Amino acid sequence: MTRTVYVNGSYLPEADATVSIFDRGFLMADAVYEVTSVLDGKLIDFAGHCARLRRSLSELGMPSPCTDDALLAIHRELVARNGLVDGMIYLQVSRGNPGDRDFAFPDASVPPTLVLFTQSKPGLADSPQAKVGMKVIGIDDIRWGRRDIKTVQLLYPSMGKMMAKKAGADDAWMIEDGFVTEGTSNNAYIVTGGRIVTRNLGHEILHGITRAAVLRFAREAQMEVEERPFTLDEAKAADEAFITSASAFVMPVVAIDGVPVGSGTPGPVARRLRELYLDEMRKAAI
Repeated sequence: MTRTVYVNGSYLPEADATVSIFDRGFLMADAVYEVTSVLDGKLIDFAGHCARLRRSLSELGMPSPCTDDALLAIHRELVARNGLVDGMIYLQVSRGNPGDRDFAFPDASVPPTLVLFTQSKPGLADSPQAKVGMKVIGIDDIRWGRRDIKTVQLLYPSMGKMMAKKAGADDAWMIEDGFVTEGTSNNAYIVTGGRIVTRNLGHEILHGITRAAVLRFAREAQMEVEERPFTLDEAKAADEAFITSASAFVMPVVAIDGVPVGSGTPGPVARRLRELYLDEMRKAAI
């Protein structure tokens, strides 16, 4: 079946979808994005993704393409047209096409570019990797300083994933000033002394939507949470480690730089948090 995508007000077969070569998302990475998971045909934490999108647009002084209600209608239409059961919907907003290449922002009359597409991932919540865990390596964090804005500047995270693959691992945790910032496309956590430890919010990391939900569920379950930076050595010596993201949900980390974390198998805290997250988010899905 040909996938239907959305481009600036139109639903099109993916082969017919185009964006101008002068679009600033293409030329300048002047764009932001969101990825919303779909389980059983319903959207997971859509309101959280909309709120972060608004924040990203505001931080960059970029106009909003439409209302949250309009975005919800587009998401639901794409789910319906593509028969999406489990998977993701990718949304991207750029500053648009000013008609030529220029470092200066275009006039406010230039409309933003809005594109969305679906990615089918049958059995997304039943990932086999959740049962065995993932392996990560540590790499230097050399990204720009505003990682709290969800921009499409993903070259270094992509390179980080390739470094991990070359090392026989699944992902990389990035290190800045001696402390872990985050994974290439996820937030990072350890469990030590009975406490869940994850880096506090700031410009250094993305303010994960899944992160916020998982920490809320952890606290409601009377788990102790400590938001602070931690080192890679502390992570290697931890009882457990895991990551969270919109598409991986909660995923155990069982080895760092080849060193087993805890028993080297998914730990009870990560397993419980994954279970809690999926149960609660399925109830709240729209």
